[in-house]
Amino acid sequence: MIQRVLLASPRGYCAGVERAVETVETALKLYGSPVYVRKQIVHNVHVVRDLESLGAIFVDEVDEIPEGATVVFSAHGVAPSVHEGSAALGLTVVDATCPLVTKVHTQAKRYAGEGYTVVLVGHAGHEEVVGTMGEAPEQTVLVEKVEDVATLDLPAGTPVAYITQTTLSVDETAEIITALRARFPEIRGPRREDICYATSNRQWAVKEMLPEIDLLLVIGSKNSSNSNRLVDVARAAGVDAHLVDDASGIDVSWLNGIETVGVTSGASAPERLVIGVCDWFRERGVTRFEPFRIVEEDVTFRLPVELRRELALADSQS
Repeated sequence: MIQRVLLASPRGYCAGVERAVETVETALKLYGSPVYVRKQIVHNVHVVRDLESLGAIFVDEVDEIPEGATVVFSAHGVAPSVHEGSAALGLTVVDATCPLVTKVHTQAKRYAGEGYTVVLVGHAGHEEVVGTMGEAPEQTVLVEKVEDVATLDLPAGTPVAYITQTTLSVDETAEIITALRARFPEIRGPRREDICYATSNRQWAVKEMLPEIDLLLVIGSKNSSNSNRLVDVARAAGVDAHLVDDASGIDVSWLNGIETVGVTSGASAPERLVIGVCDWFRERGVTRFEPFRIVEEDVTFRLPVELRRELALADSQS
């Protein structure tokens, strides 16, 4: 029988997600509905539904958007070709790319411009990876796992640099970078790791909590990379873990023989979903809910410059 629920901290929204969601909300207030959003603004189905209810329209590509309309680019970033396509359609662009993703794009352009072959550590098909590879597609190769390093087919003497997706497993990425350095001793890399502070902190919080729990529930959508990595962290340590969109995704059979449940949430999951999971346990007689706090986060990012200009103009005219 469940005796207690431990709530990991930090969990939930990171600064980049808060900025992206606020960007769409502010754009709707400034420009009115509809505002188009290319791809999911963040990888969470509840956030997308909320913004749709306010008048946002989500599309896969900019060619689905009427000429002259307003489009918001998601937090995951886009390739230069998307900017070009938007300009051709005369779209008003608001770029909500997370500043930490923008940093990786900048690194990719710099390394490629200096003649390096850029090894991007990441997951094929993820929007962040697609956008980053678009900065220098002819000079970028993707590595998803340690085994891929040995199969890289590069001419002898090729100058090599590496960058990484921001939402990866800290441990797995460290293994891949170690393998890259062993194979390419002269490889260049960023001075500071590309995995974002929020991804690292949430994985660290889960690791610290694992000795105290029998089961981990991660609240997040299936396409959320950082949420999936939290599940991986627990399972790698031998603790059962499951990813759920909300309380409705909990399978009571998971709780057989379980005394302590850990709960965390991915960086794009609203806190109300955590509250909903706690309520689910309360309805089943659980009374002990304890915070498991590791570190406080105080990172904030300003709104995109396009919106700050509009807001400043509106203030000056009021």
